[in-house]
Amino acid sequence: QVQMVESGGGLVQAGGSLRLSCAASGRTFSNYVMGWFRQAPGKAREFVASINRSGTNTYYADPVKGRFTISRDNAANTVYLQMNSLKPEDTAVYYCAGSGVVGAPINTYSGWGQGTQVTVSS
Repeated sequence: QVQMVESGGGLVQAGGSLRLSCAASGRTFSNYVMGWFRQAPGKAREFVASINRSGTNTYYADPVKGRFTISRDNAANTVYLQMNSLKPEDTAVYYCAGSGVVGAPINTYSGWGQGTQVTVSS
């Protein structure tokens, strides 16, 4: 089991950038597909991006394609989310979690952290 701790959120103006980090505990980080998700007030948690075990393949939700980049450092047990050209609609709590399968449904992910708040002002 891998447990995550997210960081790097904050308040930023529209058009700005943030880099989120997710530090994972446990020795098996590289065995997991890693994903970033977000949850806005009153909305369900939604997929943002995922990355395969080796970091060679990445996947993005349509609203963030071309603006967000997911990456991982298996030696550091960390996955990142670089967010550029931020929009007010990106405001949410951002979470990371791990899964065994690329493209798996959100309910197959585990190790959820406490999340990090991202607020984008207009």
